[in-house]
Amino acid sequence: MIPDPDREDPLTPCCSGGASADFSLDWRHSYERTERALTTELRGEIVTLTPVTEAHVAALRRIRGTAGVRARWGSVDDSPTWPFDDPTTARFTVLEDGVVRGFVQYGEEEDPMYRHASVDLFLDPAAHGRGLGTDTVRTMARHLLRDRGHHRLVIDPAVDNDAAIRCYKAVGFREVGVMRGYERDTDGDGWHDGLLMDLLAEDLT
Repeated sequence: MIPDPDREDPLTPCCSGGASADFSLDWRHSYERTERALTTELRGEIVTLTPVTEAHVAALRRIRGTAGVRARWGSVDDSPTWPFDDPTTARFTVLEDGVVRGFVQYGEEEDPMYRHASVDLFLDPAAHGRGLGTDTVRTMARHLLRDRGHHRLVIDPAVDNDAAIRCYKAVGFREVGVMRGYERDTDGDGWHDGLLMDLLAEDLT
């Protein structure tokens, strides 16, 4: 569960990258004022998705630093305050039997004319091939559709991320189209294409 924002004891630094207790405290109050931060644990068939806490930071940063994840998300060393650097998204730790296996987040477009949610995630490469990704995406999609009231979700993997695309299709996401030069390469030297995929409530499997 997310810590009580009214506690008087200060937070310790969220990571070893130079973030201060004051930063953590400021982030906590900003984040926890939003409705999405009140979300409780989400349970799938295999995984449990729980709001990110400082107890998860070391494991999450280790996973994000693995070669496979770093190639998609960039170096975690460039983000010393991650995963507490964006209060506009709701961020969850992926747990399997209490063990940190990955990270999933969502953002929401609140304009009523275009309301939808977007999802992004990564898993520890050591946990691939066991159905955790599919269960994570399905569990989050179910929450966004049923609990948050969305009718449409989007996700945007790189066009060459075949494993991710298969995972998303297994849950019901469909290909919309290729977004050319969509995302900067993690080495900063160029751009690569992304694949826009979406899922309507009736598509969820």
